[in-house]
Amino acid sequence: MLTVSELCDTYMADGTGTKKASTLPVDKGRIERHIKPLLGKRKVSEINQADIRKFLKNVSEGATASDTKTVSRGRAIVKGGKGTASRTVGLLGGIFTYAIELGLIQANPVRGVKRYPDKRNERFLTGKELATLGHGLSAAEAQGLNGKALNIIKLLVFTGARRGEIEALRWSKVDTAGRRLRLEDSKTGQKSMPLNSAALDILLNLQERAEDRSGFVFPATDGDGHYVGTPRIWSILRERIGLHDVRLHDLRHSFASVGVVNGAPLMVVGALLGHADHSTTQRYAHLAYDPLAAASEQIGQAILEALSGR
Repeated sequence: MLTVSELCDTYMADGTGTKKASTLPVDKGRIERHIKPLLGKRKVSEINQADIRKFLKNVSEGATASDTKTVSRGRAIVKGGKGTASRTVGLLGGIFTYAIELGLIQANPVRGVKRYPDKRNERFLTGKELATLGHGLSAAEAQGLNGKALNIIKLLVFTGARRGEIEALRWSKVDTAGRRLRLEDSKTGQKSMPLNSAALDILLNLQERAEDRSGFVFPATDGDGHYVGTPRIWSILRERIGLHDVRLHDLRHSFASVGVVNGAPLMVVGALLGHADHSTTQRYAHLAYDPLAAASEQIGQAILEALSGR
């Protein structure tokens, strides 16, 4: 019987064929930093629901927290927490399902274990903050801050796309005539993303000045491949304009929130964002136009005017 550690290695080698390549490093990190330290030496057949509940609790309380030096990035800081614990147990469920397929076990010990609610950050920029960002982008351009990163940030604002989708965008996927980005390898698979006038203008201006032959809209500054320095420039920009807690991914949330507030149906917003599961878009439901609240506001204003003699 394999140990959990050996099962994880087998899973990463042969059981991830349907997963996107971009998710594999995240899975490997969770395996190496949480699963192996706590469960790695145990036999797969020995693991039961009680072990999974204990694992969930330990990771959430920081039992696997660490701060280690790495060759590539300097430091790897692992904190744990409830969100990490829930997502890692979700991965464990997939790994034990693979064990069932191999005939190693009959039942999945993760099944039936209640996880913590995964409260992902849902930070939206307000109208005032969007104006602050707009002024900040203009000032940064005038000051000569990295133009590639600034244009990427603008496209994230106007499209709601994921950072990787824009950083790795190729001209062959930009259909200016059809006003669309035709992405073949997004996080949720192939998708066609409409381009509004603001996003299209940015791309048309870039296309007029394009000289690089790599095929990337935003080629790497040095060497092959595409530009990947947007997070660093965003950190500089957000500190300058006082949006210290705003992540690049929050620009995607902001695109969605503006759409919902302005009356776009949730299913339409989900389609624009490329959500494979409509339930993912439900996080924006509380922003949707409420006709009852609007009617109440109108009635209240009418009564107020009548009471005021207006």
